[in-house]
Amino acid sequence: MLSLLVEVMGIVNTETHEFVNAISCWGLWAIPTSVTMDEEALSVEKHQSSALHPIENCERKDSSVQAGDILSQVSQTHDVIMALDKTISSLEMQLAAARASKAHDADGSPAVTQSGSEQLKERQKVFFVMGIITAFSSRKRRESIRETWMPQGEGLRKLEMEKGIIIRFVIGHSATSGGVLDRAIDAEDEQHKDFLRLNHVEGYHELSSKTQIYFSAAVAKWDADFYIKVDDDVHINLGMVGSTLARHRSKPRVYIGCMKSGPVLSQKGIKYHEPEYWKFGEEGNKYFRHATGQIYAISKDLATYVSVNRHILHKFANEDVSLGSWFIGLDIEHIDDRSLCCGTPPDCEWKAQAGNPCAASFDWSCSGICKSVERMEEVHQRCGEGDEAIWHTSF
Repeated sequence: MLSLLVEVMGIVNTETHEFVNAISCWGLWAIPTSVTMDEEALSVEKHQSSALHPIENCERKDSSVQAGDILSQVSQTHDVIMALDKTISSLEMQLAAARASKAHDADGSPAVTQSGSEQLKERQKVFFVMGIITAFSSRKRRESIRETWMPQGEGLRKLEMEKGIIIRFVIGHSATSGGVLDRAIDAEDEQHKDFLRLNHVEGYHELSSKTQIYFSAAVAKWDADFYIKVDDDVHINLGMVGSTLARHRSKPRVYIGCMKSGPVLSQKGIKYHEPEYWKFGEEGNKYFRHATGQIYAISKDLATYVSVNRHILHKFANEDVSLGSWFIGLDIEHIDDRSLCCGTPPDCEWKAQAGNPCAASFDWSCSGICKSVERMEEVHQRCGEGDEAIWHTSF
């Protein structure tokens, strides 16, 4: 990794020097003439400058040099700087993760329980991990997903090997660990092998904690470019999701979703009540911008940040608000992508017919597909990209 960093910095220096020489010859930079210097200092300065950076003779330059060449060098330099930024950021996150791992060894893994055959000494490198947040009572929802947009069996394994896409239903354990609910999930996992089990007690009011632990578990198990959280009543077009993420692959810290800023609800007894409403200012204020909770994606560095700092990150009542709050003050890019929040038919159907299939579809009124068990097949037939699309999509 160090050698890569040295190589990249060398490229930046070379590209920058060539760029400066080029624009100097074109007269785009004016060299100050009013500066006076001590003769001895000037002599030393000239000697050092000529030794380190031989001055280009602009008159000897081929007159065929075009402005397009300069712009090309600018673009190349920008790409190299972006790659350097991502590399440095990744190194910093790896160092922080290593320190956190040593600090938390005494506590054991906070995140995941796995069978022995799934335990890996080294994390598998993949494109993205998609965690479908589910509950003990959602067996029929999971079946509706397996029968539509989520590959099963060998198809799921093939998706991992050929496309680097991991999909798992994410669930913790009951308050009485090892009870009938846990055994039911054990049996379902034995049949489908598509669960990520968390060291977490299930409960609707624990979604912020579950989301946090999910990211920690996923980061510990897979080395992915992106980590996605999605609800189990949302329709997904995997090819479109992959294409969407691929456009942001070179960026070091991105937070992707349908950004919103809803009202802070202070009244007790209503859905989405915020007990800590006073922290958001005067009554009637809105939340800061954050991705709606049905589906969102975060890049590797952000998922690592959540994992490393999980013990000190504050959890609000609503999971999507919690996630957004964790990134306030960080140097990240918020990406508002409306293809991740299309409506169900006819909205997503019209877009699919126009050649722009949605990445995700759900009903805002139900915070998911209304009656998803009964309607997931219909949405898939009318708004799906086609079962073969994922295999013909290049990332």
